[in-house]
Amino acid sequence: MRRALVLLLLGLAGGTRADDLDALAREFWAWRSATQPSSFDDIPRLERPSGWTPDWSAAAIADRRRRLEEFERRLAGLDAAGPVARQVDRRLMASALSRVRWELDVLRGWRRDPSFYLAQTLGALVECLLPPTPFDAARSAAVVRLLHGFPPTLSAAETNLDQAAAPFARLAIADLRAIVPRLQEATDHLKPRLDPAQAEPLDAATREAGVALHLYRSWLERRVGDMPADTAIGRDAYGFFLKKVALLPYAPEQLLAMGRQEWQRSVAFEALERQRNVGLPELPVFADQATQVARAARDELAIRRFLAEKDLLTVPASLAHYGYRPVPDYLAPLAGFGEWTEFTSPDRLDEDSTRYIPQPSRELGYFALSMAQDPRADMVHEGIPGHYFQLALAWSHADALRRHYYDSGPNEGIGFYCEEMMLQAGLFDDSPRTREMLYSYMRLRALRVEVDVKLALGDFTIEQAADYLRQAVPMDAGTARQEAANFAATPGQAITYQIGKLQILGFLADARRLQGEAFRLRSFHDFLFRNGNVPIALQRWEYLGLEDQVDALD
Repeated sequence: MRRALVLLLLGLAGGTRADDLDALAREFWAWRSATQPSSFDDIPRLERPSGWTPDWSAAAIADRRRRLEEFERRLAGLDAAGPVARQVDRRLMASALSRVRWELDVLRGWRRDPSFYLAQTLGALVECLLPPTPFDAARSAAVVRLLHGFPPTLSAAETNLDQAAAPFARLAIADLRAIVPRLQEATDHLKPRLDPAQAEPLDAATREAGVALHLYRSWLERRVGDMPADTAIGRDAYGFFLKKVALLPYAPEQLLAMGRQEWQRSVAFEALERQRNVGLPELPVFADQATQVARAARDELAIRRFLAEKDLLTVPASLAHYGYRPVPDYLAPLAGFGEWTEFTSPDRLDEDSTRYIPQPSRELGYFALSMAQDPRADMVHEGIPGHYFQLALAWSHADALRRHYYDSGPNEGIGFYCEEMMLQAGLFDDSPRTREMLYSYMRLRALRVEVDVKLALGDFTIEQAADYLRQAVPMDAGTARQEAANFAATPGQAITYQIGKLQILGFLADARRLQGEAFRLRSFHDFLFRNGNVPIALQRWEYLGLEDQVDALD
């Protein structure tokens, strides 16, 4: 009683209230919904405010810096003491602010990477097109508004890109090849589905957007020869990301060692699996999309039952479903400008999550081919119990501060962990060749660590990284090039799968050791997935009281 009174008086003396952090978070995330850059990543989804378009003008960037400094000052003025759960929330807020600082002043994609502006234009358009039909009046108007936003955004790009790197520019030039007819094809297919009032404005907006994209590509072609070749951000910048944004208590050399050990493990286990499966037939490819869609729907229900029967994870009865749909004709021409997974959003938790799929074929790329053979390999990572499941739980978290994306380390770590969790639990016992596929996934995620670190530190060029992935995974050249380009532009993202999974395995082992006979795997998983937006070092501190990884960040 006396201690509680002392703490109350200290709080009053310091001028702080219990809800100061919550108020700061509410203001920050309202601001962030209007200012967070669009991304080709599939995790950072936001509900944008009504009438939103990207704004990367000089005035908008100056205002971002001003608001960020204001938020940083306010957070620094809050009391850092309190229950562990509250200290975790405070560190989450600091991580979120550090990500904005990373974007503006450390990574500087808006100054260094011409493809950044493809994400703010074509990528933002794809995000708007991802939810399935229908297109009501508001969504139809949003499509037209986003297209009208292409010219000012690309004009700002020509002003902002004073540090553009030649390899990034060449990638953007290649991605914009034939973009005008591709965009026209997309909007031609889209037009009959829009609100009739937007039909004529759509035509004009498409023409404006096409001209702006063509001029942007020409501008890059004229200047690429004078741009520097270096894309690496360097050790100090990479360290800022690891410690301040991702909250990972590791040095780059430790990451490389962890990735190398996991690569060896995956290669060895795949070799054993292949030997076990000698003489078994290869997985067939589905005959058509309808068969693949129907199989995925059955698999999703079976996975839910499996999770319950094995007592692995609580699946709320209210949770909507994750399923496949044929890629719409208005989305197909824009392939490459965003992920084709629609996870819904915090405001649409009653809607099903959708993965758009192409026609099944042996000629598909690495991941699409695996989905055309056994949807479960994708589903446990992207759907249930992976991203869609985890995001849906997090978006309805009782603690509003934990409903938001900070960094995809925990999210992708959980997605990758789900693959091995379900493999070890026996979901794939009926399909030996699918088990081989999962070991191939493991090998790729381990190699991504090496690629990410070496690209960031300047030990790999994009071409070297792509060639390395193509040969070492192995994977098709197109997927390897896309991966290498994305990882060079967004350092720190490719490590999230492997390093996040390793942190989760360590977290689980610590929980099992400390809780002894009281340990319950289902309870552990329920905490992990519900807090899936929270970096694992912080989850471990809150769940087990272990501060060593948090101390290492300081």
